[in-house]
Formats: sequence, C-alpha cells, structure tokens
Amino acid sequence: MLKWPLCAALALFMSGCGVAYVSSEVVADRDNLRIVPLTAEVVQIANQSTYQPKQVPNAFFQGADVPSAGRALGATPQPVLTEQQRPTVMQTRLPPVADPGPYRIGVGDVILLAAKSSGGTIEELTGLLAAQNTRQGYTVQDDGAIAVPDVGRIPLANLTLEEAEAQLFQSLVENRIEPTFSLEIAEFNSKRVSLGGAVGQPAIVPIALTPLFLDEALTRAGGIATPDLDFVSIRIYRAGSLFQIPLSAYFSSPSLQKTRLLAGDSVFVGAEFELEKAQAYFEEQVVLAQLGQQAGTLALAELNAEIHLRRAVLVEKRENFQALIALDAIDRDFVYLTGEVAKPTRFALPFGRSATLADALYADGGFGNETANPSQIYLLRGSTTTGAVTAWHLNARNVANLILATQMQLRPNDIIFIAEQPITRWNRLMRQIVPSLITSGTALATN
Repeated sequence: MLKWPLCAALALFMSGCGVAYVSSEVVADRDNLRIVPLTAEVVQIANQSTYQPKQVPNAFFQGADVPSAGRALGATPQPVLTEQQRPTVMQTRLPPVADPGPYRIGVGDVILLAAKSSGGTIEELTGLLAAQNTRQGYTVQDDGAIAVPDVGRIPLANLTLEEAEAQLFQSLVENRIEPTFSLEIAEFNSKRVSLGGAVGQPAIVPIALTPLFLDEALTRAGGIATPDLDFVSIRIYRAGSLFQIPLSAYFSSPSLQKTRLLAGDSVFVGAEFELEKAQAYFEEQVVLAQLGQQAGTLALAELNAEIHLRRAVLVEKRENFQALIALDAIDRDFVYLTGEVAKPTRFALPFGRSATLADALYADGGFGNETANPSQIYLLRGSTTTGAVTAWHLNARNVANLILATQMQLRPNDIIFIAEQPITRWNRLMRQIVPSLITSGTALATN
C-alpha cells in the first residue's frame, strides 16, 4: 500500500523536471543564429562595421570669449583666451637704420644760460641771471620759446644747439645787451623712449645729445628679468610698425645690441608665444591715446556684459540637455545586458566615442560573480538586412581572454548574455522541485 504514493511522487518529480525550471541559453540555429568564438581576428572584422556615436551638443565645446564690437571704440582687441603655443622658429625683424641728425631742442627741455660773473655790460642782463648767480635755466614752453626778462620770448624749438646760440645771440644784440654767454641743455625732456615687459623696472629713458642704443636703454630699465631665455624676444614699436629681435640673437650679436632707438619708440620684452599680449599692450596704448577713459570703461563694461550673457546661454543649453538626459527624452543608443548579470539593465553608449564589451561588463549591471558562468559570455548582434543573428562567444574562464573584451566594440541594440553556472541551475531547480515533492507526497500519503 505504501509503494503507490512513492511511485506517484517520483513520477510527478520526473514529469515536473521539464517544466519546473527553464533557463536561458544560446542555441545555434542553422538559418538564423550562428555562434562564433571571439578571437583577435574576429574582433578586427567585427569592429569594421560602421557606427557614428551620438554627439554632445556644441554648447559643451563653445566658450563665451566671443569678440564683440565695442561701443564708441570700433573693433575691440581680440581676447587673449586661447592656448598659447611655443613657436619652433623666432623671426628677426630689425628696424631700418635711421640717423635723425644732431639733437634738436624740443618742448620741455631745460636750457641753461651761463654768462660772465663780473665786469662788462653783462651786468645789464638783470633778468637773465639770478642774483649772485651766473647760470640760469629756462624751460622751453609749449609754443617752443623761452621767456627771458628784458629780452622777450626767444623761439628755440626744433633748433640745434648751434642754431639756438645764433638765435639767442641775435636777440641779445637786438636788445643792446652784450652777447657774451654759453648755452647748454640741462634737462632732456622732449625726446623719450618707453620700456616695459620683462625688465627690472619699467622706465621712460630720455634721449640726449648722444645716441641712445638698445643695450643702454635696457640697462637703465634694470636689465632683462625673465627665466625663459629661449623664447623671449625684444620688440620695438615704432610709428605703427612692430619689429622683433630674439634674445638669443641679441646676446650673440654686438651690432644688434647697438640698435639705435628713436624718439617715441616703445620697447617691450616678452615671450614669443605671448605675442598676442604684446600686441594687445601696444593696441591699448593707441586706443587710450585716441579715446577718453570714460569711453574705454563703457566699452569694457559692454564686452563683459555680452560675455556674461553668452556664458548664461551656454549654461542654460547644457543644463537643458542634462535635464533631457535625466528624463530619457534624448535619442540614445543602448546595449542590453541579460542573463547572470548583477541586474538586467540597458547600458547607454557614450557620446562622441565607441564603448567596448568590457565597458558594459564592468558597469553597474555587469557580472554576477557567484552565479555567472565566465566561460559562457555571448555578444548577440542582429543584421538589419538579413535578420540573421551572430553570437560572439567569449570564454573568460581564461582571464587573458578578457583582453578581447576591451577591444570588441559595441553597436546599438547589441545584447550581452551571460549563462548560469551548472550548480546554479541545479540549485534553482531544487528550490522549485523540493517544495512540490513535499506537498505532493503529503497529499498522496493522506489519500
């Protein structure tokens, strides 16, 4: 009487084995599915399929440093915001050789007159010489003349010392004053050269009776002060033209050190790869000379406001794109992971580049270490024309084969499947069968 319930339970167990648990697997089909072992040669062939990754919007690559037309300034200087590249060759552009001739007196120069201290009619120069003093200085005023009491205004601007002595001699004779005197320039203020940039101390150097050479002017400015001697050059801005002497050529050539400077020259010492800054420096001097400070301030404010607006627009576009990504409202390419993975999920292919099988396997939904069978990893890809499916089989039981996973590129709608361990299949089967056996056995025993 007890054999029948036991036989019935075993029959129920055997019949239920086929339906109690069904696991997924990749089965080759002669017509629609073919399984191909994943090798280095197969990876190269598979990666030849064309694929254009989705691109990040241009707003993520643009900057707010867009040049704009300044108010009341015309074209504003180009912003120095781009990366500076060191040049391979520095060009030498020398200023033309110039000889301005003998020094000519200019506005601001101080002229010193010296006369005999006693005797003769020189005492009649009551206004020319100070009391108890035989030397008196006079500044050339803005009309180009000096004012001598009892003599009047004597024009000396644009005259050499010899011509000035003749002019003063004539004026004294006309005023019946004994023309016994000597003339010299006490202060040179009308002709100057400015030096800036990588020098010890930016300075304004006057030009005197003797020529002013480049080495002397740099010495008066404290010398060249920069640790980067390979890419530094000396630039001379003269009458709207920019000339350049590389520092290496300057030190090796005495003739370049004796380059003669002229009145109004601007000398700037700086790195060649910062040429834009040097040009901006000179352009700024020209702009400030032509325009008032107020116009420059307003133009700068307008430029800053435009940059802020452009930056705000770019930030808004980027935030909108990121919000659409979060809402899944952007057309994206996905790869799907199933089987023995940590969590069945979809892996979003990145923007602007290709992803590999390893990227997806080691993402959040990758390997299930305890249950997955590393020797049964498949990448399934369907053909859009024939409908056939290719399953590339990766046997990662040999860890060295994971190198292939880092080389195998993914394509949209690929499916990554990882089969289960045999013991995992058995455990799951038993979890479903054992409760059924107990229940069935109890029912049969009761009957």
